[in-house]
Amino acid sequence: MKNLKSIIQYECMTSFKYIWIFYAIQYAIVGLITITIGLIMGTFEDVGTNCLEINTLIYVCVLGVLGFNEDFKMLIQNGFTRKYIYIATIAMFCFISGIMALVDTVVGNMMHLINNNYSSLYGALYGYDNLFMNWLWLFLFYVAFCSLLYLIVLVINRVGKNISIYLGVVFGGVILLIIALFRYVFSAELVRDIVEFLMQAMGFMTDGTINYIFPALTLFVIVAILGIGSYAVIRRTELK
Repeated sequence: MKNLKSIIQYECMTSFKYIWIFYAIQYAIVGLITITIGLIMGTFEDVGTNCLEINTLIYVCVLGVLGFNEDFKMLIQNGFTRKYIYIATIAMFCFISGIMALVDTVVGNMMHLINNNYSSLYGALYGYDNLFMNWLWLFLFYVAFCSLLYLIVLVINRVGKNISIYLGVVFGGVILLIIALFRYVFSAELVRDIVEFLMQAMGFMTDGTINYIFPALTLFVIVAILGIGSYAVIRRTELK
């Protein structure tokens, strides 16, 4: 357990400092662009941006890729087991996603209060009435994308680039097949039922109300599936 604690601390602390570098760069760029456009247009009335969380999403996706590429070889060579490496990586994803979700929740709601024209990612979908669910949804959303990219990198490392390309082609074919099924095979009633189910999974009820628990549960299930898949792959991952 001592080794597990040390590896979790290592993973979290080495990533922690980059959060503030990311936010400093992001807000500096947004501020510079806003000032530049405002000066050019001669007014700041219609100058602004929306959904800054997308930038965080890109950052955590990169984090998901680097979660394997940067540390796996070093940690394996230092005697850590694959199980410990996996647990530490997931802990890092949760640690970083939790902090960034908190920052984005606070900043997004403050910017909406200051400027009603600004919309955060969560606010645009579910409104601004529940700060905790805002944070929880963003947290799970970020962890899901971290886990997805982590799983993809693990699979690529496990099967090799050539087979990964074939798998990508097969995946694209499956997507096209699903689209064709919806357009030409499934009945209108079945399509409507599927769409209603997906909308309810996202929290949008048929009576027009919003259920804040369902989207969080949906993301939790997705994270769990991706996490189980990642663990199954990393157990058989060789050092390359």
